[in-house]
Amino acid sequence: MTAKKSFTFKFDKKKDLFGMGKGKKWVLLANAFDPTLLRNYIAFDFAQELGIAYTSNQKIVELWLDGKFRGCYILTEPVQEGKDRVDIDIDGTKDFMLEYERLRTDEGTTYITAGGLRFGISEPDEPGDGQVSYITDTMNRLANIINSGNENEIKANIDIESFTKFYVLNEFIKTNDFNFSSVFFYYKDGRLYAGPPWDYDLTMGNVNKDFSANSAAAFETDGEYINGKLFYGRLCSYDWFMDKVRLEYEHHSRYIRNLYADGGLIDKLADNYSEVFSRNYNEAGWQIRYLINVMMYPLPTYEENLDFLKSWCAGRDKWLSDFYRIDTLPYRLGDCDGNGVVNINDATLVQKHAAMLITFNNEQKSAADINHDGKINIGDATSIQRAAIN
Repeated sequence: MTAKKSFTFKFDKKKDLFGMGKGKKWVLLANAFDPTLLRNYIAFDFAQELGIAYTSNQKIVELWLDGKFRGCYILTEPVQEGKDRVDIDIDGTKDFMLEYERLRTDEGTTYITAGGLRFGISEPDEPGDGQVSYITDTMNRLANIINSGNENEIKANIDIESFTKFYVLNEFIKTNDFNFSSVFFYYKDGRLYAGPPWDYDLTMGNVNKDFSANSAAAFETDGEYINGKLFYGRLCSYDWFMDKVRLEYEHHSRYIRNLYADGGLIDKLADNYSEVFSRNYNEAGWQIRYLINVMMYPLPTYEENLDFLKSWCAGRDKWLSDFYRIDTLPYRLGDCDGNGVVNINDATLVQKHAAMLITFNNEQKSAADINHDGKINIGDATSIQRAAIN
């Protein structure tokens, strides 16, 4: 639907590009539907911040093809099986990966219906009849478990951490395609995981509010959006799941606020790549006001589209922070004793935990990892001390 094409390309042998791990196949995202050229990058960066496993690494690049300058692209890893990609064992009837596809049919892809949902089998690439039956039976069993409401059984078969993080990502940016396509799940070592993330140009308000009721809801900064879609239709009806969502959102609130703050991530990306983005429109010749029927009609200038993106993210954060009642949460980031206040006592608890004098429960561990590195150590205690002083 666009003259500026995205590309998949393949080397004869695996190559490590820019430290992103080895692979034969790579992707160049055109971002043709996003006048800021930033929404995919921001979504993947947020997914990395959340710690969603196997999120594609990325790099903003410029492309020349057949001697012609083609403008700005994002070089990234495709969603596929591999040691440096999605590390699952697809031999025999073990692990697998699916892409939710409500309607689209691609030649060479095997489709199944399980739990009332339609999926394309992404991995293994060419499943045999036995594998198709195994995947279908497994997904039907998992759907029944999710629908059962049995918290212990759900947690034993579904990786709730990945489902929580994936929900926070897509709920914040209001992924317009979430109920249609490009939504991945993988089954690894007997558990179902949500992700990896993919395809986010039609997010963060970049939708035509007059196209459909779904798009109208995605355009607005208020309201829940993902809670009724796919497996989240049931998961979001469970209080214990939504409690985890609220905590996960709060623990990344500083990152979210920095997205749209003056001088924050969006501004820094726009500034660092201003010449690249300018060449995309002025030298490669792509139109900033390019339009398809599902996207928002672009504003006249790059700066106006950038301001809209920042404003939308700010409005979305405001609504979700109020809706989740972030200020009332126990075990907020840094609040290791759960008393609603971040102070020196919390830093002391972290020091004791690091010295193995006490043991934290899961909520305390999540609150203590203030540096978001997956470890609880003296560095976290120091950061909490600074937060308490400020």
